[in-house]
Amino acid sequence: VLGLLVWTLIAGTQYFLYPAFGWVMFVAVFYWVLTVFFLIIYMTMTYTRIPQVPWTMVGLCFNGSAFVLYLIAAVVDASSVTKDLDNHNYNSWAASSFFAFVVTSCYAGNTYFSFISWRSRTLQ
Repeated sequence: VLGLLVWTLIAGTQYFLYPAFGWVMFVAVFYWVLTVFFLIIYMTMTYTRIPQVPWTMVGLCFNGSAFVLYLIAAVVDASSVTKDLDNHNYNSWAASSFFAFVVTSCYAGNTYFSFISWRSRTLQ
């Protein structure tokens, strides 16, 4: 839901005039789609039908990459928000920046828990 907020707040503006917001949109939409995909896989328990895939490693790589790229996108988003660009879009861009940092912290927590899960499986 928070990732959805990030890209909808930007998509409602004229973000395409500023390349930095294009990067934020790419990261936000890409990881939102992948998160929904993995959510469906886990809710339907499809992962139990494919035991060859190391799901703990997949989760760790996914969450780790999402954390790093969302952190970069959040910093780019925050540094690109100025009243000089467009006063009409300022509030949406500022809100998207805030939520991008919230999503980053969520992915950081998921990365930590994925690492703990991966580590406990590799020690067995």
